[in-house]
Amino acid sequence: MNMFRIRLGISYDGTGYGGFQIQDNAPTIQGELEKALAVIYKQPLRITGAGRTDAGVHALGQAAHYDAPFEIPSSRLPAALNALLPEDIVVFKAEPAAPDFHARFSALRKIYSYTLDRAAYPQVMRRRYSCHLPGPFNQDAVREACRLLEGTHDFRAFQATGSPVQYTERTLYRVELVELAGEKLLRLIFEGDGFLYKMVRLMVGSLLRVGQGKLEPAAVSSALEGRRPGAVGPTAPPQGLCLEKVIY
Repeated sequence: MNMFRIRLGISYDGTGYGGFQIQDNAPTIQGELEKALAVIYKQPLRITGAGRTDAGVHALGQAAHYDAPFEIPSSRLPAALNALLPEDIVVFKAEPAAPDFHARFSALRKIYSYTLDRAAYPQVMRRRYSCHLPGPFNQDAVREACRLLEGTHDFRAFQATGSPVQYTERTLYRVELVELAGEKLLRLIFEGDGFLYKMVRLMVGSLLRVGQGKLEPAAVSSALEGRRPGAVGPTAPPQGLCLEKVIY
């Protein structure tokens, strides 16, 4: 039987979900997508995402693929899926993909952002998409620490327990702190060839301690070299994290 591989672009508010990957005890992004696909194709289909975002984490540019048992014009798929999906999950793109395309393994780079609300009091309309961090914050020290994270390193220290991954070397092409002064926001940008389990949130936790003067920037290098494991984390809250883009 001929199968038609389809690549999707997906955005979602992860607040009410147990993450992307399907599980038995919580609603998930994958679960909702597969329910919608089952209605359209009249049979269960499995979808594969580019990244398994954690509970409460958002995405503007998640990618996924599935194999369709028959052909539907890809231009019609976003509207058909969005009519069946909850309002906090949106498919913004669907296109045919090569049979050997894989949403996860074909990815060359991923870009994540982490947003900090720097207002004196929480901005209520930002609360689902940022972490509130008032008070003194040394941006220059954080930018110095960001530069130390860039490059190819063994990020084993920045991997949460519970991951089966054995190969922990990754390359970060860009780690950047951007100030959106008019909106009283700071945004950390991470662009890399791959990320370990909770790696971004552990890096953010470390960088926040640097900004608050609780760690010196050089502690990041010590953590990467395994000489100062206490410099890692804590794990930053999930709501500030967003998968911005997957690059193929």
